[in-house]
Amino acid sequence: MTTRRTPIRSQATSEDQPVTTLELFFDLVFVFALTQITALMAHDLTWSGVIRGVLLIGLLWWSWIGFSWLCNLVKADEGSVRGVVMAAMGAMFVIALAIPEAFHDLDGGLPGPVVIAIAYFTFRALHLWLFWLIADGDKVLRRTLARFAPSMLAGTALLLVASQFHGTTQTLLWGAALAADYGGTYLIDARGWRLRSAAHFAERHGLIIIIALGESIVAIGVGVTDLPISWPILVASLLGLIVSSAMWWIYFDATVHYGEQALASEPVETRATLGRDAYTFMHFPMVAGIVLLALGLKKVLEYVGDTEHHQLDDPLKGIGLYALFFGIVLYLLGHVGFKWRTTHRLGISRLITAALCVIALPLVGKVPALGQLAVLAVLLIGLVAFESVRFAQEREALKHGHST
Repeated sequence: MTTRRTPIRSQATSEDQPVTTLELFFDLVFVFALTQITALMAHDLTWSGVIRGVLLIGLLWWSWIGFSWLCNLVKADEGSVRGVVMAAMGAMFVIALAIPEAFHDLDGGLPGPVVIAIAYFTFRALHLWLFWLIADGDKVLRRTLARFAPSMLAGTALLLVASQFHGTTQTLLWGAALAADYGGTYLIDARGWRLRSAAHFAERHGLIIIIALGESIVAIGVGVTDLPISWPILVASLLGLIVSSAMWWIYFDATVHYGEQALASEPVETRATLGRDAYTFMHFPMVAGIVLLALGLKKVLEYVGDTEHHQLDDPLKGIGLYALFFGIVLYLLGHVGFKWRTTHRLGISRLITAALCVIALPLVGKVPALGQLAVLAVLLIGLVAFESVRFAQEREALKHGHST
């Protein structure tokens, strides 16, 4: 493979490009940031706190997604690109460190909201600058980047404006910033982007799902860090692991395969559009759902383990309960949208399971927290069991490439 002749030293990816270790290293900062967001929402367990947590997830997702596209064109660990990627990691790490002060600045030190706004602008500027350099000679891509820049600038400017306000106004400005960034990207003709390796793109997003699921596992442990081990804690932890495992199965048993195949078989002219819709946009509710689930699991473990403040028969209430069930609903709806966009088929079983979660929510309102988690686990086990039997032959062919 030859080195690209661009204003920056880089090496083009191949069609079968695997994910590099530098990209995985980059993701470690992302998982730290997700942990910070879960802790922030747990500390401010209000609807306003949850909305702000989701806005932060959106900010981080849009940061991460930019380099998933860029590193599909050039190898992250070759030439000068790795230096820019590491500099971007530094900017994301600053964002992660400042998350506890994203909306409420603490006394002393630097102003947290301003730090986040500046770090986010730095991150996005590095991404756009590197993309512009590697697009040397590709007039269509450079024209697309020029159209992309205003929405990026509008989003980061609104974040800086938001840092000067508090309360509802600040939250609304954050929402406007993300709307400008996401909306501007969606309105741009996606055919101007480039997506060289379907395998790399699908693997990259699969790995970020693993990273997010890791946060749900971490939430189980963090929820009982200072509590003595007990049978209720063991049972709740195992139920939480079952829920996380079911979510892994839902994605990696089939979704990852039909997504990659659809992307690989899509004509080059429209592949970027499919990648934007199915991966950039449809994976966001999956990641957000996992983080909300992590918040719910954290609260369940507190309820069953902290005997000083809770009884074992206390039900999880309010936002903690909604996060537990609607985290799964959001995750499943992301899958339904992804399947429809990639295969033009409706994921009926997952849609029904999401509906059952919504129906179950008011019915388990007075059930002990451990029982509420058990109900959620049973619903997901039922989905996994049904799809394992109903689509066994289809999935065997999908994963191993032979006809049924």
